Amino acid sequence: MNKERYIGVMSGTSLDGVDVVLCEVDVDDCQLLASFEYPMPLSLKEDILKIIQHKNYLEEIGRIDHRLGKLFAKAIESFIEDENIDTSNIVAIGLHGQTLWHQPEEKHGFSMQLGDPNIVTTQINIPVVADFRRKDVALGGQGAPFAPAFHAFLFGQKEKSVGIVNIGGMANITILDTPLIGYDTGCGNVLLDMWIAKHHNLSYDKEGLWAKSGTVDEILLENMLKDSYFKQAYPKSTGRETFNEAWLYSYIKEKTYKPEDVQRTLLELTARSISQELLPFNREKILLCGGGAKNSFLVERIKAHMPNTEVLIAQNADMIEAMTFAWLAYKRIHKENVALKEVTGASKNALLGAVYA
Repeated sequence: MNKERYIGVMSGTSLDGVDVVLCEVDVDDCQLLASFEYPMPLSLKEDILKIIQHKNYLEEIGRIDHRLGKLFAKAIESFIEDENIDTSNIVAIGLHGQTLWHQPEEKHGFSMQLGDPNIVTTQINIPVVADFRRKDVALGGQGAPFAPAFHAFLFGQKEKSVGIVNIGGMANITILDTPLIGYDTGCGNVLLDMWIAKHHNLSYDKEGLWAKSGTVDEILLENMLKDSYFKQAYPKSTGRETFNEAWLYSYIKEKTYKPEDVQRTLLELTARSISQELLPFNREKILLCGGGAKNSFLVERIKAHMPNTEVLIAQNADMIEAMTFAWLAYKRIHKENVALKEVTGASKNALLGAVYA
């Protein structure tokens, strides 16, 4: 089959920006041709966080949906202009949207992503595939993580005895095995980013340098690792509705800690919660991707907890999530089911995403 071109757009729980990629996809491969990072306006980030923290009105959710649609359209327009892309041969845009709330296990479970795809397709004049998660939830699945299906497609034929770790706001792992295994291990960058923003007004801890200046509080760390999420069996998924400022303060409580020690302990929490999930699978090699793969101190700590495993940074590590949604758009356009039931717990594999022409 001839290769087709798709754009993938991803805005993760870290809220640090919008990743846009151009991919060439066929039945055997997904090649990254170009990538682009578009910043998230601070005012929009703050308004999204207010909604997540329940300080909202219904009309504000509608406004955020519209503003995110405009943002995604602007990010794609900037990418097309920056890379001088011919849009006439782009089949579709795979748009993940911005997750506001992810709670699939309740009686009336749901996963909510905002960013109106009607605005994107109207402004860009390319079909948009969006709303990927809710069909899986309707089938009894977690609606997340979706990355394992793409990891299996991208790496499964080339790599054996491999695990893949995606470290975004949350962290998830993929075990390339039969059946395919994948789930969220817990917090990735979300608490680290929140804590450094609170104390230094920075969006992230570059290379983990601030964390490195602190000391692990072992009692605090062990208490956090006792959280029920870390003990929960897979399939499982999580988000800011669990790992947030209130969650952290429930463990800090009234005790006084040096801010840098909290940051160091949070980094260790991410490293430990990832490695303790990976070790029982006895992988020979681990590939790291996502924004957390840029945090050299976090990578160092993951390696320290897995001394007998080769830990490497995947090619195009920070763009693999956006590539996932270019590939998912390809699957939807070709009316192909996505093999996720083993990962999410859905009753069957399904056609995922809605097409906005």
